[in-house]
Amino acid sequence: MTKAVVGDGDHLECGPQWIASRRSRLKLFDDYLECGNWSIPYGEIREAVLSSFRSPILRIPGCILAVRTDTETYHFGLNGWKYWQGDFPFEVKRQETRLRLSPISLIARIAVAGGMLYLCWQKFN
Repeated sequence: MTKAVVGDGDHLECGPQWIASRRSRLKLFDDYLECGNWSIPYGEIREAVLSSFRSPILRIPGCILAVRTDTETYHFGLNGWKYWQGDFPFEVKRQETRLRLSPISLIARIAVAGGMLYLCWQKFN
């Protein structure tokens, strides 16, 4: 399963673009990849980068596969399973990176943590 967005930039941050992301299964075939109704022939891929990271809060491993064609750049958020460490049927540059938190994501996480602390304080007082 994957969460996917289309857009410029690296999208290596938790942020609002991922809230409304496509949720589907990323399938790799002999000559194209597929995510929902997106079908990307390998011949159209100009660059593919697999960025591995650990989440900023719980240190959970994950990956973002960025696939650039002449018209779009697709970003697929993937879990850190060993499957993605194997070979791909197209050329992929691999890199280690850090996942950043956007200001909105950071504020939301602080609000949730604050709310949970408040509820705990209310329960035990």
